[in-house]
Amino acid sequence: MEAKTFYTTIEKMGTAEFRDRGSKFLGFAFPIHSVESFKERLNEIKKEHPKANHHCFAYRLGLDGNNFRVNDDGEPSGSAGKPILGQIDSKELTNVGVVVVRYFGGTLLGVPGLINAYKTTAVLALQTVPFVQKPIEVIYRVQFDYTSMNEVMMIIKQFNCSIIQQDIQLFCLFTIGVPVNRLEEVLYKLKELHTVETVRA
Repeated sequence: MEAKTFYTTIEKMGTAEFRDRGSKFLGFAFPIHSVESFKERLNEIKKEHPKANHHCFAYRLGLDGNNFRVNDDGEPSGSAGKPILGQIDSKELTNVGVVVVRYFGGTLLGVPGLINAYKTTAVLALQTVPFVQKPIEVIYRVQFDYTSMNEVMMIIKQFNCSIIQQDIQLFCLFTIGVPVNRLEEVLYKLKELHTVETVRA
């Protein structure tokens, strides 16, 4: 099996609304890069909808399949968070969070009705945003003399590496994301510049 070199995610927020027997469900799908960035967005949504009965969610981060969370926020166990995560996974997305806010309409939907409502709202929210493919990156720290700046920048641009952090002084320290399918070439090119040191982050 060939190793994956790309992952699929979203780059902007999508929202959708679904109604069932008086209950209103609002779905929010958005990109995240960490648990903290998810929590920030969740708190913003809770502030926007303080009177909602439930703020249920699911997210998936990273590429190893182990970093995800679901929360039913008071709904019957398994009726909200899992169906939301199921939609993220069925589209093979990662670095994505989905929050579904529910305003209770007075009629109980039952567990099958809830599963359907949360699943449908997640589907609708995800349908409003384009999916994008991004290269899977390996993070490296690159240390070099300021005089090598132009050559280092040329390599970063040529191989579509992303700059995560940069500290530019007499000695420069960059943290870069190197597309996994170009890793050997990038490390080889950087090694050719004798003032450059690379360390896996």
